[in-house]
Amino acid sequence: MGVNFDLNDLQAFRAVVELGSFRKAAEAVNISQPALSRRIDKLEDALGVRLFERTTRSVTLTTVGRVFAPSAEQLLDDLDAALLGIRDVSTSRLGHVTIACVPSVAYYFLPGVIASYHARYPRIRVKLLDSSANEVLGAVISGEADFGVSFMGSQETEVEFKVLLQERFVAACRRDHPLARKKRVSWSELYEHDYVSVDKTSGNRLLLDQALATVAPRRPSVCETRHVTTLLGLIEAGLGVAAVPSMAMPLRDHPILTSVPLVDPVVTRRVGIVRRRGRPLTPAAQEFYQTIIDAQRSGRAREAAKKAAK
Repeated sequence: MGVNFDLNDLQAFRAVVELGSFRKAAEAVNISQPALSRRIDKLEDALGVRLFERTTRSVTLTTVGRVFAPSAEQLLDDLDAALLGIRDVSTSRLGHVTIACVPSVAYYFLPGVIASYHARYPRIRVKLLDSSANEVLGAVISGEADFGVSFMGSQETEVEFKVLLQERFVAACRRDHPLARKKRVSWSELYEHDYVSVDKTSGNRLLLDQALATVAPRRPSVCETRHVTTLLGLIEAGLGVAAVPSMAMPLRDHPILTSVPLVDPVVTRRVGIVRRRGRPLTPAAQEFYQTIIDAQRSGRAREAAKKAAK
């Protein structure tokens, strides 16, 4: 006797698991909430078990539901993999991919990648975890993210680190700031001005502290933030200057902000893709991974760093 449920029922189940809400799941799979409820009921009837505990305020998996969820995910991934060899199915493919990424990369580089990916696979949902370098690494190792884009991980035995590009740190300032007229700025010159910095939880702060052990600031920073992208807002508001990775700067001519290469010493960081070693990517994640590689090969990632470093 066959099991009386189909692919749509499994996709409805996965959507509820991911989103924790029948309403949000119905929106995600583009059906009405009653229709989604019927699909879940059909799946539960076919399996002869309750998969969800429902209340007026929440939806949680039952013990059996938690056991079934990985199997359902694997079934959908296997089907997705089988479809990879069939032409003209990209617009109908379903699925999801979770990417962890440091904000300095997420802000200017990844939007173009996501747009390209979405154009090819409009029904695959992308979740972006924009976090610190340490949190990106943790998300990849724990499996919360399919893979990450960061500048940390090359020394970790649990992950693979594929270098995308190497970028330098630059002095970010307003166009009306005295440093904006220079062709290059030393770290000592930078620290003669009011400056803002990232705090000690930032991977960039760790990298800079190691590279600049002999170049100590003469005064404390005006303000500390958690993320580089926040620094740019403070600089734009006139709070001072900052050392930022070149990729964090706007790609096009910004009306207020500009950057100048930092020297004595030149400090660089390697940005790459971080993957859990020995863990295969789902088809949706593999396609996103390849989209990033293609963007880098076409020169967009390198050009982004080049423009921001000028």
